[in-house]
Amino acid sequence: MAGGRSGITAIVTGLLFLGAIAAAPFVGFVPTAATAPALILVGSLMLATIVEVRWTEPLVAVPAFLTLVLIPLTYSIANGLGFGIIAWAILHVATGKFRRQDWLLYLLAALFLVRFIYLGAS
Repeated sequence: MAGGRSGITAIVTGLLFLGAIAAAPFVGFVPTAATAPALILVGSLMLATIVEVRWTEPLVAVPAFLTLVLIPLTYSIANGLGFGIIAWAILHVATGKFRRQDWLLYLLAALFLVRFIYLGAS
């Protein structure tokens, strides 16, 4: 309801990406210690939504917990999300809650699984 309905939002986003390309070489000058406070702030804002997770439902709680724990333990947002998506798909298939509407999540889980197997083999 609050999204951009005209093509102007896409144009502005494209222009901002062009500006980001020009600024990218200068990002390396910023030490990682300077980015830590911003990451801590973003992490704390993300933690505010944890109360909305239905912790009494294992089909929701287990993938959410794995994602929440594995993002900092693996130092990678992609790995944490990957494990959470794989767990979600496995739980839904194992409990018979497979739905055709969620085909993209199952495909994403399979791709993450292939990625983890490939990274583990190399």
